[in-house]
Amino acid sequence: MQSANVLLKKIIRNSVLPFAAQHGMKKDLFPLSRTLSLSLCLKQDNSASPSEKLDLDAWKKVMKSGLQEEGSETVSEQKELSTLAAAREILEMWRLAGRSVPENITEEQLKTFMECPSKSAKKKYLKYLHLKELYKKNDKRKMDEKRERRLETQKQASETDETKRNSFMYLWANTMDKAYSWRVAQSMIFGQPLIFDMSYEKDMSVREVANTVRQIVLSEGCNRRSVDPFHVHFCNLKDDSLYHKEFIKHYREAWGKLLITVTDQCYTDIFPKDKLIYLTADSPKVMKTFDHDKIYIVGSMVDKSIKTGVSLARAKRLGLETAALPLEKYLLWNSGAKNLTLDQMMHILLTLKDTGDWKKALEFVPKRKYCGFVSRPVHELKKTLNLINTLKLGKRQEEARRQFAKSYSKKLTQK
Repeated sequence: MQSANVLLKKIIRNSVLPFAAQHGMKKDLFPLSRTLSLSLCLKQDNSASPSEKLDLDAWKKVMKSGLQEEGSETVSEQKELSTLAAAREILEMWRLAGRSVPENITEEQLKTFMECPSKSAKKKYLKYLHLKELYKKNDKRKMDEKRERRLETQKQASETDETKRNSFMYLWANTMDKAYSWRVAQSMIFGQPLIFDMSYEKDMSVREVANTVRQIVLSEGCNRRSVDPFHVHFCNLKDDSLYHKEFIKHYREAWGKLLITVTDQCYTDIFPKDKLIYLTADSPKVMKTFDHDKIYIVGSMVDKSIKTGVSLARAKRLGLETAALPLEKYLLWNSGAKNLTLDQMMHILLTLKDTGDWKKALEFVPKRKYCGFVSRPVHELKKTLNLINTLKLGKRQEEARRQFAKSYSKKLTQK
């Protein structure tokens, strides 16, 4: 049988292959030769062992099932890659159209972009990423400019006698830093406590938490540079919270060196309740004077949607006294919410602590929110407002009487 197989191969090589090469049929002929050789081998096997038979149907089923599993995996991967590629093409089209789209976007950001429920949500998310990218670029540009300036000043100082001045400034900055740290260290022992409540993570988005932490960082720097700083407490701050992650992003290695008290306990477990006052804009009670014996609490929350009553409800649940700043008493307030940022609150409280003057303290309120300071007492302003309202009502009553007289005269003439 082997000799017949060898003869068949010789015949195909000598006669059939040259003919197929001339007429362009060589590709079609290879499977034919393979089938012939396989058929001869199968016949030989059948003749050798007729009892053993190949179960072709079972073999086909096994091969098909393996191919289907591999195909389903590859199809799912291809679908995911195709959706990501389509999303990238959409972003590229929007960028060419002039919309605010980030230049570099990761796969996780692409997936969150695709999971957005509506087109407006997708636009808002892309705008947020675009602004974030711009802020990073601006920060990097500023850092590069600062580095270049520093290098230029170092070169100039090496050439001239400014090295002495620079060394003096360095010593001055170093000594002032030590002085600030000494003041804050003293306030941790003898100073008045000020509490930042970190229990509002569930009421805010990730962006709002980042803004809150940024404002708290500014507040901590302002308190550190003041003459009589507060002993700052971060209460209800957990290790795995968004607050903690954002603080580590900002402070990095300096987070463990800050002269503040950080705890995951509630302030009611640390201080007596009769000394605690929760500062909230929704409180019905207005703060008259700054009390040095009380401990003030500030809610660490930045809420762009302005959810009223959140901090007031928390203070009521804990049974704490509340107070609001007397903004209407000293300021001619414009229309809008009476909410201030955390660094503005820190400036106001430090000024009140040092001077006790409300006008000096409320100068840190943004000027876009009020027209000016109240020059006359409040009861006189109320009297003038009531007089204006009564005059308006009197004019309206006279107009109503005239209209009634005209209509009544017309009815009499008709009769």
